Amino acid sequence: MMKAQDFIAVGGMGYAEEVLEKSLGHDKAIEILRRIERLMKVRGFNILKNVDAHQLLAFIQKEHPQTIAFVMTQLSPDQSAAILADLPPELQADVIYRFANMERVAPETITSVEAVLESRIDFAQGASKLGGVKSAAEVLNMVGQSTERSILSKINEQAPELATAIKNLMFVFEDIVNLDDRSIQRVLKEVDNKELALAMKHVSPEVKQRVISNLSQRAAQMIEEEIEYMGPVRLRDVEEAQQRVVDVIRNLEEAGQVVIVGGTKAEEMVE
Repeated sequence: MMKAQDFIAVGGMGYAEEVLEKSLGHDKAIEILRRIERLMKVRGFNILKNVDAHQLLAFIQKEHPQTIAFVMTQLSPDQSAAILADLPPELQADVIYRFANMERVAPETITSVEAVLESRIDFAQGASKLGGVKSAAEVLNMVGQSTERSILSKINEQAPELATAIKNLMFVFEDIVNLDDRSIQRVLKEVDNKELALAMKHVSPEVKQRVISNLSQRAAQMIEEEIEYMGPVRLRDVEEAQQRVVDVIRNLEEAGQVVIVGGTKAEEMVE
C-alpha cells in the first residue's frame, strides 16, 4: 500500500497500475488501487481542519447524530471540542457515544456525507483518521469539566464500560505531573506505599521526582528502597498498579478534592 502510494505520487494512477500489474498481477493490482482510492476519498475531509468550528456547526448541527460524530472524527480535537460544547445538551452524550464507538465507515456512507458537505465547502485532498475511544478522550479533555462530567454521566448510564475506558484515557499515571503539589499530597494519602512503589517502577525521572518531592523524607526513602529491592516485575503488574492510582485520582477529582493543572483541559475558574 505504501509503495503503491509512492508510485501514484511519482507518475499518477496509470503508472502505479502498470508497475503493480507487472509485479503482482492484474487482480492484486486492482485490489490495492481500489483500497488506495477509498483511502484518498476519506482524505478529502482534511479541508475541514481549515474551517472555523462555529461555521462547521452551522453546517452539521441539524444532521443525524451519527453524521455529526463522523464529521467530528475528521477534525482536530479542539475543533471537535468546540462543536461538542455548542451542541444542545441532549445531543452531546449521544454524539460522543457514537464518536467513541466509531471505527470503520462504509465507502458509500463517506460518499454520501461528502456529497452533502461538498455543496457548502470547497474540498481538497488531505489526510484524516476516524475517531475511537482515544480521540473521544482527547475531545472531552478540552470541553471543560462541567460539560465533560455531564456527557460522561449520560454515557455511563448507557455504556458504563465505555465511560470508564474514556475516563482512563483522559488521565494516565504520567499525568500526575499535571497535579499541583497539594493535590499530589492528597492522592498519596490514599495510596499504599507498596502500591505506589510498584506504580513507579517504570516511570520517567520527571514523574518519579514529582512524586518523591511530595513525600516526607522518611516516606520518600522507604519508597526508594522498596523500588530498589523489588527486583524485576511484570510490566502488566506495573500498569495495573498505575491504573489503581489513576482511579484514586479520578475519584478525588470528581469529589472536588484535587485539581488538574497544566494539561490540555481548560479549567473553569470562578471567583
